[in-house]
Amino acid sequence: MSELIDTYGVYFLVGQYPHGPLGGLVLTVLLATLGLVLALPLGVALGVARFSPRAWLRRPVTAWVWVIRGTPLLMVVFWAYFFLPVVTGHKTDQFSTMLIALVVFDAAYLAEIVHAGLQALPRGQLSAALSLGMTRSQALRLVLLPQATRHMLPSLVNQFVATIKETSLGTIIGLSELSYIANQINAQVLVKPVEVYLTLAGSYFVMCYGLTLLGRLAERRLATRPA
Repeated sequence: MSELIDTYGVYFLVGQYPHGPLGGLVLTVLLATLGLVLALPLGVALGVARFSPRAWLRRPVTAWVWVIRGTPLLMVVFWAYFFLPVVTGHKTDQFSTMLIALVVFDAAYLAEIVHAGLQALPRGQLSAALSLGMTRSQALRLVLLPQATRHMLPSLVNQFVATIKETSLGTIIGLSELSYIANQINAQVLVKPVEVYLTLAGSYFVMCYGLTLLGRLAERRLATRPA
């Protein structure tokens, strides 16, 4: 194991960088972070739309969220990889393709998280804000969403953990993320598949478990603050 890490450790971490494209563990973390950061505002907007009393807005957004959530991410990746070039006339690279797929996919799940967080609040919160002269958008922005964040935090952390694992599907379109690099190393070594894939599994575990611990710490700190 130590010999494997000594030989391929840098390749496992950053791929061919700086003599080639960035890859490996760093690319996985970058892709997951960008995917969630870009999906978050879209997910919040969709979640708020699902909370809207206007049926013309709520129903199509709800249908879109259900369709995406009922579709495997693998299919979304294929759509982004094969369908987008037909529509735009430009072939997107593997990183952009996977990022678009993650943003679309994660936004649907984040929308459901936001919607559930808003629904978990007492109904009187909105009524009280409106009675103070706030508009509905002001009540959502200043009163409901800050409180709903407490309910949403564990689910947001879980979604980030899921996004890190979802990046592994980038290997099917040749993206040099962590799983792809592990497969390349295994193809070169041939005789140490157990060591290679134990290292891969351990890397995912450390990232995901570390995020879970950070999420629990943030949740405890929020719980000690006054509402």
